Amino acid sequence: MDCNCFDPQMPADELLMKYQYLSDFFIAVAYFSIPIELVYFVHKSAVFPYRWVLMQFGAFIVLCGATHLINLWTTTAHTRTAAIVMTTAKVFTAVVSCATALMLVHIIPDLLSVKTRELFLKNKAAELDREMGLIRTQEETGRYVRMLTHEIRSTLDRHTILKTTLVELGRALALEECALWMPTRTGLELQLSYTLHHQNPVGFTVPIQLPVISQVFSTNRVVKISPNSPVARLRPAGKYMPGEVVAVRVPLLHLSNFQIHDWPELSTKRYALMVLMLPSDSARQWHVHELELVEVVADQVAVALSHAAILEESMRARDLLMEQNVALDLARREAETAVRARNDFLAVMNHEMRTPMHAIIALSSLLQESELTPEQRLMVETILKSSNLLATLINDVLDLSRLEDGSLKLDVGTFNLHALFREVLNLIKPIASLKKLFVTLSLSSDLPEVAIGDEKRLMQILLNVVGNAVKFSKEGSVSISAVAAKSESLIDLRAPEFFPVQSENHFYLRVQVKDTGSGINPQDMPKLFCKFAQNQAIATTNSGGSGLGLAICKRFVNLMEGHIWIESEGLGKGSTAIFIVKLGIPGHLNESKLPFMPRLPANHMQMTFQGLKVLVMDDNGFSRMVTKSLLVHLGCDVTTVVSGDECLRVLTQEHKVVFMDVSIPGINCYDVAVSIHEKFGKRLKRPLIVALTGNTDRVTKENCMRVGMDGVILKPASVDKMRSVLSELLEHGAVLQS
Repeated sequence: MDCNCFDPQMPADELLMKYQYLSDFFIAVAYFSIPIELVYFVHKSAVFPYRWVLMQFGAFIVLCGATHLINLWTTTAHTRTAAIVMTTAKVFTAVVSCATALMLVHIIPDLLSVKTRELFLKNKAAELDREMGLIRTQEETGRYVRMLTHEIRSTLDRHTILKTTLVELGRALALEECALWMPTRTGLELQLSYTLHHQNPVGFTVPIQLPVISQVFSTNRVVKISPNSPVARLRPAGKYMPGEVVAVRVPLLHLSNFQIHDWPELSTKRYALMVLMLPSDSARQWHVHELELVEVVADQVAVALSHAAILEESMRARDLLMEQNVALDLARREAETAVRARNDFLAVMNHEMRTPMHAIIALSSLLQESELTPEQRLMVETILKSSNLLATLINDVLDLSRLEDGSLKLDVGTFNLHALFREVLNLIKPIASLKKLFVTLSLSSDLPEVAIGDEKRLMQILLNVVGNAVKFSKEGSVSISAVAAKSESLIDLRAPEFFPVQSENHFYLRVQVKDTGSGINPQDMPKLFCKFAQNQAIATTNSGGSGLGLAICKRFVNLMEGHIWIESEGLGKGSTAIFIVKLGIPGHLNESKLPFMPRLPANHMQMTFQGLKVLVMDDNGFSRMVTKSLLVHLGCDVTTVVSGDECLRVLTQEHKVVFMDVSIPGINCYDVAVSIHEKFGKRLKRPLIVALTGNTDRVTKENCMRVGMDGVILKPASVDKMRSVLSELLEHGAVLQS
C-alpha cells in the first residue's frame, strides 16, 4: 500500500523544495569533505594530543552529511523504508552530536590552558631575546673594557694612564669631548687637568663645593648633568644643540706610611671628576651599556692609579733604601775601622800590660818560696793573689770581643768554696780596716765545702761586689752571707727569664752582701749593670772605677746560669747585692764533661828540673829576665835570645824546651817554629816548643797549634804555673791546658 505523506504541492512550493534539494546536496558534499580534511590533518600531525576527539567530530559531521543526503529522498513522496533510514540517521547524529558536545566541555579548558602556555612561551621567548641582546651588549662592553684595561694598564705612569683613558673612551664611545678634573693640593678646588681635544685651557679651576660635583661624588654610578654646568662648559660657543653630558667620579687612592714587605695604608679617599659629552646637534642618547662601560672604566682607572701610586712609593722607598744602604755601608766601614783600631790598641795594651804583670807575679812567686817571716809571707801571698785576680781582670776587660760575642768560656774545676770566701775576706779586711768598717762572713752549715766551677770568676764576682760595698760605705759594716739556695728562694719576679732547675748534680749558691753605705737612687737601678754606668748620686765623688765591674759580673753570673740584682731603699739607706750561681757537686758530675786537669805528682811543689836545657826567645829584656829567673829557680839551664835568626843559630839538639814569645814586633814567630821543625826533621828529636803570649783570642792559639807548637802559656806566669807547664811537657810531651 502506497504512503502519500504530503499533499499535492503548489507550483511555488515546488520551487522551494527544489532549492532545499540543492541545498541539502551541497551541505552533504561539504559535510563529507570536512572529515577528509580532518583525516589528512590527523595523518600529518604527529604531536596533536586530541586525535580521538577529531575522529569523533568527523563521525558527527559524516552523520550530519548522511542525514542531509538521505533527506534528498524525503522531499517527495517516499517509502516507509526511507523514513526508517532517515530516522535512524538522525538518531545516530543526535547521539554523536551530544557526545561531541560533552567532550568539548571537557576539552575546551585544556585547549585554553594550552593557549595560555603558548602566550607564556611567547613572552618568555621575547624576554630571552631581550636577555640575549643584553648579553651581546655586555659582551661588547666587556670587549671594550678589556681593550681599555689593556691600554690603561700597559703603563704605570700616572699621566699616561689618564691621557690614555680619555683617548680610548673618546674612540670607543664616539665622544665630542672628554675631560678630567683633578683635585688641587688644598682639596678645595677641582682643576681641569686633561682634555681629549685640547680645546680648553688646562688649569682652569672650579670650587669643589658645587652642587653638581657633590651629586656626582656622592655615588659610584654615572650621573647625567646639565650641559651648562661649570664642569661641562668645554665646547666653544656656537649656535648648536649640545649633546647629553654625563659625569662619574674616579677614586684617587693616596698611599701613606708605605713600608717594604707590608701592605700600604689607604688614607681618606679623594675623587677626580670625569666628564663625557656626546656630539652636538645629534639625537643620540646615552644607552645603559654605555653608562656601564663608563662606570667600569672609571673603576679600572682607579685601580691603575693605585698601582701607579704603589710603584711611585716603592721607587721612593727604593731610593731611600739605597741612601740608607750607602749610609749603612759607610757606617759599617767606619765601625770596621774602629774595631780594627780597637783591636790594635787592645793588642798593644794587652802586651804592654801583661809584661809588668808577668814580672810582678813571677817575682812575687819567687819571693814566696824564699825565707820569709809569717807576716812577710802573708803580704807576699796577698800580693800574689791580688796580682792573679788583676791578671784575670785584664784577660776579660782587654778582650772585649769575647765578652760581647759570648765566646768567653768558664774554666771549670774543683775548688774549696769555704776557702775562697775566707780568701776574699782576707783581701778585703785591710781595706775595710782603713775605713773602720766591720766586715763579717756567714757561711751556712749546709753549704758544701768543695764545689765544681770557675774559681777565679767566682772570686772576681765576690771581690767586685764586696769591694763596691766597702768603697761606697764611709762607716758602719759590711756583711757577707752565703747559703745553698732552696727552691723557694730562687724565684725572682723581676727576672722572669731566670729558670733555676734543681738536680742532684748541682746546687745554687746564694750570696748576699749588705752594706750601710750611701744607697742607690731608684732611678739609677736599671743602669747599674750597663757598661760604663755609675750611680749618679755618687759619681761626682772620688769613688774611682770605670763602671765596668758590675757589667762584667753580670756576664760571669749569666755564664754560671745565675742571676744578680741589687736592692736599696734609697739614698743614705745602704744597699744589698744578691747573686745566685750554679755550681757542681763533686762526685756527682760526669768527669768527662770537665776540662782535663793534669794530675801532678804529690811533691810537684818541690819538683825541680836540674840541668834541663831551655831556650827562651823574647825581645823584651825585662820580660826575658823574669822568665829566665823562673826557670833558673826551677833548676833549668837557660839560654836567652832576642830574635828568630839567633834562636835558629843557637838552638841545638841538647835543648829540650823552647819558650818563644809570639808577640815580637817585626818577627814572624810562626815561621821560626816551622823552621825549627825543618831543622830537626823526622830523624832527630826536636825540642818542645811552647808559645808565650799575652793574647787571649782563639786565633793565636789556633795559629800556634797549626805550625806545630806543643803548648801555649798565657802571660803572666808564676813559679807554680811554670813548674806545672814543665811537668806536663816532660810527662805528656805537650801543654794540655794553658
